Amino acid sequence: MRKVEASIIIKTKPEVIINAFTELEMLNNWWGVERVLIDKKIGGVYILAWNIGDQSIGFVTAGKIKEYRYGELLVIDNLVNLNPEKPFFGPMLLTIETKTLENDLTELNLCQDGYQYGKDWDWYYRAVKKAWPKVLLSLKNYIEDNNQF
Repeated sequence: MRKVEASIIIKTKPEVIINAFTELEMLNNWWGVERVLIDKKIGGVYILAWNIGDQSIGFVTAGKIKEYRYGELLVIDNLVNLNPEKPFFGPMLLTIETKTLENDLTELNLCQDGYQYGKDWDWYYRAVKKAWPKVLLSLKNYIEDNNQF
């Protein structure tokens, strides 16, 4: 199976980055997530929703927290992506890991693993491979522009 990896260095503390993936206000500000159900513990649910209308939800990403270490690591297992225009994609594994560097810098390493093959999977793989670096840059800009230290 294929995986998508992306990394970025952000001027902040590691816990700010992990919080940016688990707190609704932060998720909304940098990624446009509108609703969440996140139980920050091993075995807890991890559900994000975007493009919410009066009677619909545009996109949902959901999984189960496999590993969680505050400020260090968040691993989402059985990750699925629900999209009204495509088949459902999953299960996958999403790993978000931080590494403290010098000068108040933190390295964020992200890996989304478990991409299968086929026309729709190939489309999804290319889309995510292109998107994650842009999404992480958005996260970096949000944290650094708002002095999230």
